[in-house]
Amino acid sequence: MTISFNELPEFHKELKRFGKKYKSLPNDLQEFCNVVSTVPLGNSKHFNVITQTEILHIVKARLFCRYLKGSSFRIIYSYFEQGQQIEFLELYFKGDKECKNRERIKKYLKNYQN
Repeated sequence: MTISFNELPEFHKELKRFGKKYKSLPNDLQEFCNVVSTVPLGNSKHFNVITQTEILHIVKARLFCRYLKGSSFRIIYSYFEQGQQIEFLELYFKGDKECKNRERIKKYLKNYQN
């Protein structure tokens, strides 16, 4: 079974903004998608499940960008085991921002509460 990928509008804007500066980012994201298609919750210390509910897992992971040479982006995504779906929530550069957007995650989780 294949995993489908979606993204929040905010994520799409972040990807577009960073993609202009870091030309390899779209390809790096595609490579990341290939990895999480096989191992949705990650396969190393670079993946961390930060929230888990009955229907989804929210994962924070490193997204390596070839243009950054050693540095990496952080990517937050939700994984729906039942529907085999991943939705990208946030993309940020560790050098610009220390922490994820907790408010965006809370707002997102409200949509999936019983």
